[in-house]
Amino acid sequence: MAKNWVIPDIHGCHKTLQSLIEYQISPSKHDRLYFLGDYIDRGPASRQVIDYIMHLQEEGYRIYPLMGNHEDYMLKAYNEALEQSNFMGIRSAAPIRSAWKFIGARETLQSFGIKNPAEIPERYIAWLKGLKLYIELDEHILVHAGLNFETGDPFSDEQAMLWIRDFKPQPEKIRNKTVIHGHMPINLELIYHLKDNPSHKVIDLDNGIYMKNVSGFGNLVAMELGSGDLATQYNLDL
Repeated sequence: MAKNWVIPDIHGCHKTLQSLIEYQISPSKHDRLYFLGDYIDRGPASRQVIDYIMHLQEEGYRIYPLMGNHEDYMLKAYNEALEQSNFMGIRSAAPIRSAWKFIGARETLQSFGIKNPAEIPERYIAWLKGLKLYIELDEHILVHAGLNFETGDPFSDEQAMLWIRDFKPQPEKIRNKTVIHGHMPINLELIYHLKDNPSHKVIDLDNGIYMKNVSGFGNLVAMELGSGDLATQYNLDL
């Protein structure tokens, strides 16, 4: 039977991702790999993370990647950089890039060997633009950050899907399905508690992969939806 693995925030940790997939998950081409976004920033190998996921896609693996808030920043910084110079060559302010640098832009640009977001190769931009904001399965909603249940239709708030940090689920608004998300690092013990208790209608899988020196954090965690099994890989990049 095909397995369905969900993998949250990777943040430029290519070696960690590769080890998780190849030595722990070991997917067949019948399995599905769902990625919850935040492939870039903080870690040293953002381009390599995207290259690896692209490679899996090209090799025929069933890959379903979502958009994270860090990819949203990257796309906006790219568009800003393209528009930054007017016809006289006068450079305008770059508020998006300035904000992006505080959450990992420097490491990401270094992984591409560039300094200007406008130089990001088009194949990566096209891939980012193709990312979805959420995926609805039979029993689960997969999304990067979460859903805004204060609105009549939680799927109408795209900003919340990328950025929301605190929300109280109303399962009746999403056909009683369980939300699985990343974005907000939580302790590994809490991740196990959430996935082992069916009464919880929200499961956060983000263990803060870049928080290597914080007790209970610093791992890349994947969850298999059918069995509820967790695969955990400690950080190999930082």
